[in-house]
Amino acid sequence: MTHLTDQKKRERIARRAALELYDGAYVNLGIGIPTLIANYVPAGIAVVCQAENGMLGVGPYPFEGQEDADLINAGKETVSELPGCCYFSSADSFAMIRGGHIALSFLGAMEVDELGNLANWTIPGKLVKGMGGAMDLVAGARRVVVTMEHTSKKGAPKILHRCNLPFTGIAVVETIITDLAVIRVTKQGLVLEEVVPDTTVEHVQSATEAALLIPAPPRIMAV
Repeated sequence: MTHLTDQKKRERIARRAALELYDGAYVNLGIGIPTLIANYVPAGIAVVCQAENGMLGVGPYPFEGQEDADLINAGKETVSELPGCCYFSSADSFAMIRGGHIALSFLGAMEVDELGNLANWTIPGKLVKGMGGAMDLVAGARRVVVTMEHTSKKGAPKILHRCNLPFTGIAVVETIITDLAVIRVTKQGLVLEEVVPDTTVEHVQSATEAALLIPAPPRIMAV
């Protein structure tokens, strides 16, 4: 397998995740890899990206020198605004999420398991600032897609039989997109649908604790 830098892995994941977008969707981009997705929205597709700190109509990252410190996403990163962009309180923003008005939520993760359980907000014993909006998003968004590197920095699997870390949500994940593969969560188990061009099914399974179902030869992942 070709060795990629961490940044190249993140870009690969974001590019593929952007292909899950569809015209007219209201989308929330979580902190981390999901925020990169705004840079790769396919041509001809109009989506409305929401930041839960109170911004609707989030655009790509601004070019150097064009940053506006008043325009930030939930991760405190500067963003651009698209025509029609509007601003409101975080209370209104979470009412939008809890009311089921977000069609698609992209979230990072520390662990996902074969039942679609998600752990992405805390590690016991480590100080965290808070859970953010993830618990509301997994409960309120109509579809949840996890974007993450396939293994930890130490090479340990992040797709497990059962999450070890505290849950963010139970059976909430529909799709997992990593630097190695696209995996759908089904009632029968985890279905391996796509692999990147420079890897093999065997390598993906060896990097995954949970068993992968392969009902048909996986497609080559568009990266």
